[in-house]
Amino acid sequence: MKLTALQLLLWHSALWMVQEAAPLGPTGPLPQSFLLKCLEQMRKVQADGTALQETLCATHQLCHPEELVLLGHALGIPQPPLSSCSSQALQLMGCLRQLHSGLFLYQGLLQALAGISPELAPTLDTLQLDTTDFAINIWQQMEDLGMAPAVPPTQGTMPAFTSAFQRRAGGVLVASNLQSFLELAYRALRHFAKP
Repeated sequence: MKLTALQLLLWHSALWMVQEAAPLGPTGPLPQSFLLKCLEQMRKVQADGTALQETLCATHQLCHPEELVLLGHALGIPQPPLSSCSSQALQLMGCLRQLHSGLFLYQGLLQALAGISPELAPTLDTLQLDTTDFAINIWQQMEDLGMAPAVPPTQGTMPAFTSAFQRRAGGVLVASNLQSFLELAYRALRHFAKP
């Protein structure tokens, strides 16, 4: 119970810091309705990811993603680039494409975790669906702006989890990396939205 309360406190403080962050650059042509939908989808994905991490922590004692980082490298768990969404190189078209590609990558990573455990299957399924919905929303916005690539991204090589432990550790790392990805995505989308 204390761990859950601490995680919620850390999550809320991280979200508050992201919300209070200094502007990244000039705003772009994104409509407010799109931003609000994105924020709602981010909250769902974050809640799903937190639920996955909490269950893995409580049931399997995998509570420290930083301790699993080396295993993540050994397993080949990729992280999507978000260079076009950073404050140094903020650009609308590149950022939306990287957000969509990143969400698409996380869809594949979550699929690779299938079979993690029977009790986690519903949480993993919900996380996959919410991530897919978010990716579709980004794609539709790119189409509305006439910026969608002619060819959608293809799924690269996903890690092969060969044991239950690797799947569980992978679940912690994927959920943790997804949370970090969403924090930067939120910050970038917030500054592209119309006032």
